[in-house]
Amino acid sequence: MLLINIDYKSTIKRSQNHLISLFLVISVLICYWQVKDFEFINFDDPTYVTDNQAVLSGINKDSIIWAFSFEDKSNTYWHPLSWLSHMLDVQLYGLNPGQHHLTNVIFHCLNSLLLFFVLLRTTGAIWQSALVATLFAVHPINVESVAWVTERKNVLSTFFCLLTLMTYAFYTEKPGNFRYAVMFICFVLGLLAKPMLVTLPFVLLLLDNWPLDRLNLLQPGAERWRILFNLFLEKIPLFLTSGLSIYLASASIQNSGLYISLQSTPVTLRIANALVSYIKYIGILIWPQNLAVFYPFPRTVGTYQILGALLVIVCISILVMTAYKKQTYLMIGWFWFLGTFVPVIGLIQAGLWPALADRWAYVPMIGLFIILAWGLFEILARWPLQKFKFAVILLMVAGCLMAVSWKQIGYWKNSVTLFNRAVVVTKNNFIAQNNLGHALLMRDEITEAAEHFRKSSEINPGFAAAHLNMAMVLDRQGKLEQAIKHYVKALEIKPNNTDAHNNLGSTWYRLGRTDKAYAHYLAAIKINPANADAYNNLGAVSIRMGDPKRAVFFFGKALKINPESESAQNNLNKALSALEMINDNSAASK
Repeated sequence: MLLINIDYKSTIKRSQNHLISLFLVISVLICYWQVKDFEFINFDDPTYVTDNQAVLSGINKDSIIWAFSFEDKSNTYWHPLSWLSHMLDVQLYGLNPGQHHLTNVIFHCLNSLLLFFVLLRTTGAIWQSALVATLFAVHPINVESVAWVTERKNVLSTFFCLLTLMTYAFYTEKPGNFRYAVMFICFVLGLLAKPMLVTLPFVLLLLDNWPLDRLNLLQPGAERWRILFNLFLEKIPLFLTSGLSIYLASASIQNSGLYISLQSTPVTLRIANALVSYIKYIGILIWPQNLAVFYPFPRTVGTYQILGALLVIVCISILVMTAYKKQTYLMIGWFWFLGTFVPVIGLIQAGLWPALADRWAYVPMIGLFIILAWGLFEILARWPLQKFKFAVILLMVAGCLMAVSWKQIGYWKNSVTLFNRAVVVTKNNFIAQNNLGHALLMRDEITEAAEHFRKSSEINPGFAAAHLNMAMVLDRQGKLEQAIKHYVKALEIKPNNTDAHNNLGSTWYRLGRTDKAYAHYLAAIKINPANADAYNNLGAVSIRMGDPKRAVFFFGKALKINPESESAQNNLNKALSALEMINDNSAASK
C-alpha cells in the first residue's frame, strides 16, 4: 500500500497566497482597465513622450546615449532607465496612448504583488501583508502614479525598490557576496529610474529592526551600538550610491534654470509647507476626496497650521517610540512614512513645485498602511473569529476604495476632464487653468481657452506659459500686435523659453519682419538644438530672404532631428528646386 504524506498546512498557505495574488491582480485590473481608452495629457506627457524626438525614435544607439547624457533634457532631471522604458513603449506600440497607460498598470500590478510577498516573506503574517498590498493596490492616492504616463518613473522605480527589499530579505537569511550584489543591482536600477529612492538604505535599517529582527534597540548599550555600527557599515555601498544619485540628479538640472530660489520661496515657508503637508497626506489616506493633479504652493501658511502640524508629528513620534517594546511596527511604519518623503519634502525646489503631490506618496504611504494593517489585526485579536473578521474588513475596505479609485481614474481620461476637475477642487490653481485652456485651444474652443489663460495669468502674473498660450490664442484670432506683447512678456519672465522664441518668430514672419523672425528662430535653436520646428522655420525665412542654399542646410537639420516631418521634406524639395534653378540660370548667363 502506497502512503502519501501531504503537508496540508503548506498546501493551504500556498492556496491562500495564490488566491490573494489573484485578488490583487483582479482588483487592480477592475480599477484601471479603463485607462486603455485614455489619451496622453498636456502636462509633461509631451516632454516625456509625444514631443520628445529621442523617445519617439525608439531604442537605438543614439537614443540610449541621449538617455544617459545630461544634454537636451528640457525641464527634466537624470533618470535614464525611465527614458529607456518610454522608448521601448514607442518601439512596441507607437503613440497608442492606451498601451502606454497599460504598461503602467502592469507595473502597478507587479508592485502590489511584490509588496505582498516582501511583507509575507519578512513577517510571515499573511493577512496583514494582504491588507497592506490591497491598500497599496486600490487606494485613490496612487491613481496619479498609475494613470499618468509620465509617472512611469514612479511605478518603475518602485518595482526595483520592492525587488531590492525582497533580495535584501534573502540576503539577511543567508548573507553572501552574490546575494548582496543582486540586491545592490536592484537598488541601482531603481535609482536609474528615479532618484527618490535615495532614502532606501535608511528603510533597510528600519527593517533590520522590524520585522527582520537583526537589531533590538532594547539590547544593552554597548552591544546595541556594535550591531548598529555593523549594519550601517554593511550599507555603506548603498549610501555612497545614494549620494552619487543625488549629485547626478542635481547636476543634470544645474544650468536649466529650474531651481527655485530662496528669494522667491523662503526656507521658512518651505519648512512650514512640509509640516502641514505631512498632515494633509494623513488626511488623504483617511478621506481620499478632492484629489488633483496639481496643488498650488501656498503663498503663506498660518501659524496655527504650522504649530498644529508640528504638535501632531511630535506627539505621534513620541507615542510610537513609547510603544516600541510591544508594537515595534508602529515606529517602523511611522518613520518609513516620514523618512521616505524627505527627497520631495520641498527644502530644495525645482520646476513647477506643488504644495504636495499624490505621486510622491506612492512609496511613503506603505509605512502608514503597515500601521493600519498590523494595528487592526491586533485590535481584532481581542474577539473571536479574528481572521474571518479581518478578511471581511479587508474586502469591505477594498470595495469602498475601488469605487472611489474608479471615479478618480476617470478624471484622467484626457486633459480637459483632468484639469477641469483640478479647477473645481482647488483654489487659485494657475497650472490647472492654463492647462485646461491649452486643452480647449487644441479643440478650437478659442473663446473658452482665452478665459482660462486670462484667469491663470491673473492668479500668477509671473507664469510665462499663460502669457505664451494667450499669445497663441491672439495669434489664431489674427491679433498679431497683441500676440507679440504676450510673447514678449513670456520671454521677460522666462528668457530661455524656446517655444516663445519660435512662435514669436512666426508672428514676425507673418508681419513681414524676416530679420526679427530669423533672430527669434535662431534664439530658439540656441536654447534647444533639437528643435526641428525652429530649423524648419529658419529655412522658410531663408527662402524669403533669397538664400535657398542656407534654407537647404536648415531643412536638412530639421529632417535629421525629425525624419518624419513632411513639412520639412516638402520645404527641402522646394529649396533644392529653387537652388537648382538659380544654378541653371547662373550657368546659362555664362
